[in-house]
Amino acid sequence: MTNGKKQKGADTAVQGTNDSSVLSKVSAAAQGYFHDPFLQHFVCKVARRAPLINRGYYVRWRAVDCCVRSFLQVTQHCAKRQILSLGAGFDSLYFRLCADGAALERAVVFEVDFPDVTLRKAALIGSNETLAGMLDLQQGHSHTGPVCVSSSQYFLLGVDLRHDSLVEEALMMVELDQNVPTLILSEVVLTYMETQQSNDIIAWAARFLPHSLFVMYEQIRPHDPFGRVMQEHFLKVNSPLHALQQYSNTDAQRQRFLSKGWDECVCVDMNDFFLTMIPHEERLRVESLEPFDEYEEWHQKCCHYFILTASRGSVLVPSLLVHPPVTLKSLSWSPVALPVRTLPVRVEGLSMASTCLDVGHVLLTGGSCRRGRGAPSRLLLKGPGGWTCVGVEPSTHLGVRLYHTVTSTPGGGAVVYGGRCSPLKPIEGLVKVGHHGGSLQEEQMVCTGERPPLRWRHTATLLSHKGKNLLFVFGGKNESEAVLGGGYFLDVDQQHWVEVPVEGAAPEDRHSHSACLYQGGVVVFGGLGRKGEPLGDTTILKPREGGFCWERIDVQPPPCPRYSHSAHVLGEQLIVVGGVWLHSDGVPGVAVMGLDTCCSMEFRLDTSSVPYPLMLHSFCSELTDQKEAELLLIGGGGNCFSFGTHFNPQLVSVDLQPAISAPSSALLLNLGSVEVKTHPTHRVNTNFSLSAYYGYGNS
Repeated sequence: MTNGKKQKGADTAVQGTNDSSVLSKVSAAAQGYFHDPFLQHFVCKVARRAPLINRGYYVRWRAVDCCVRSFLQVTQHCAKRQILSLGAGFDSLYFRLCADGAALERAVVFEVDFPDVTLRKAALIGSNETLAGMLDLQQGHSHTGPVCVSSSQYFLLGVDLRHDSLVEEALMMVELDQNVPTLILSEVVLTYMETQQSNDIIAWAARFLPHSLFVMYEQIRPHDPFGRVMQEHFLKVNSPLHALQQYSNTDAQRQRFLSKGWDECVCVDMNDFFLTMIPHEERLRVESLEPFDEYEEWHQKCCHYFILTASRGSVLVPSLLVHPPVTLKSLSWSPVALPVRTLPVRVEGLSMASTCLDVGHVLLTGGSCRRGRGAPSRLLLKGPGGWTCVGVEPSTHLGVRLYHTVTSTPGGGAVVYGGRCSPLKPIEGLVKVGHHGGSLQEEQMVCTGERPPLRWRHTATLLSHKGKNLLFVFGGKNESEAVLGGGYFLDVDQQHWVEVPVEGAAPEDRHSHSACLYQGGVVVFGGLGRKGEPLGDTTILKPREGGFCWERIDVQPPPCPRYSHSAHVLGEQLIVVGGVWLHSDGVPGVAVMGLDTCCSMEFRLDTSSVPYPLMLHSFCSELTDQKEAELLLIGGGGNCFSFGTHFNPQLVSVDLQPAISAPSSALLLNLGSVEVKTHPTHRVNTNFSLSAYYGYGNS
């Protein structure tokens, strides 16, 4: 195939991203995420997308709309202002602004895209009474050359953006004014070009329009597991992402624009934008529109996209994104990376639960796999030859169950509690599970007493108190409550919910946290809080003569807030594994916290021998050999926005010895004696919510 044919094929694929994008925007608008009655005229049929995709396109629409409104407000007293949309596709911006009346006063909109795209758009506009009626088409204009639509306030131009001289010539043909304030929009456009070509456009715009605001929405962070899946998707559809390799984070993108002739630049990822620049009431409205339980994928999607504003000339400086001041304080990173290796055992699944029934016996229940929800229960067995996975007889009581808990009990059994079938259908009741002769015996538990609200994404820890085996249930969420709190005790032997006195200030409500048995009580860490932000606090439920008492410990340096992780206690150390955190160029590895010393350190995972992206959320882990410090990672992965679902296909083993050995423990006790490596994007305050950790003010 010649280079010309290859380029034409790539151009066609890039143009196809417009069709996919407009369908997703129409879906989000139809579900009430934003108001846009004009998008529907650019599609043949409205198709409903998944809630995760609707949310993703909402935050994109909201960010760009925020920048457009800011520009129009700052320039409201100017005699003339312009909007230049690069790679506009089937965007409906002109029609929305036109319907808004005053928003388009003294403004002209210019849209530029591939000739094939603009000809299709012009035909759709011309054949639709609503759209055509909003244009005062100029009489006598011949639609030849690059001009596809010409009116007093709207021009649609078919030009390849990679040829800036042709773009400039077409814009001058329709009398774009270089000397008036101009907003330049670019939504996931330049990244499809070779990096030098996109850099040339950024520099050209700075020269050609000296009084302008450039707004760009694109991808970042290509090297972590989500970023790798994202890149593979665009490669498969023949639309590779280019510039993010060289400009892989928000700071690099900001420096890119400053080096290409722009005076000021602000760049934030979409987690920053959503949590700090959208009012709390609006976030609550959006979160109430559809049942939703894909928090990990939502935060990772937002972590991998950014909104940027860059200005030329002093007039448009107030149009820049307003970003709250932050305080920079680093995590403590060990120079040691923990070895990771895959095991030749195929086990995959999301949102499973696991527990050790005995040494070398791990029970897996519930979750979803490639075949869908309702994965069968399995046993992982460790023999002389290593680990094997065996199925068990079909479940009669467990059924489809996601985000539940399974907790081992004395005598080799376990209790399965909570979970959900769907975000609208929590699961009632508890199931007692026994293991005999390679099969599971299940018994529905009939419990008396005042039961807690149904829930999922909770924790359930077995305690021994006054000779009783108590299942301590904490946190979670359900179909009506975004987070749950409190603490509930089930007498497992009597199958009765009991009240146990608990003193002290309980941790704030949360879900997707961890809770581990520690010194007869429970240590709770992290989770997702009521504000939709990861938490990083550590609280211990300590046994007392008459009951228990909550006691918060101040770990220094503060561990990074995270959720959807797992945790284990090894001696006096809390081992926190994986999870989701925000604003990092890496993903969580292993955090080691001394519960007696109140010191912490982060350890990266050496995944160089793992032949696939290792996603450590919606997974299970078991500390199967405390002496050898072998940590088994089971399942995990996620639905990576619209890029496909990734499953970790194998068992993975992590060697914790370097983290808990004497030299590493000394690092925890004397942080000043080692070189500390930091992530430049981490910011921290003295509180432990994400907003405080990253220096956010009240939104």
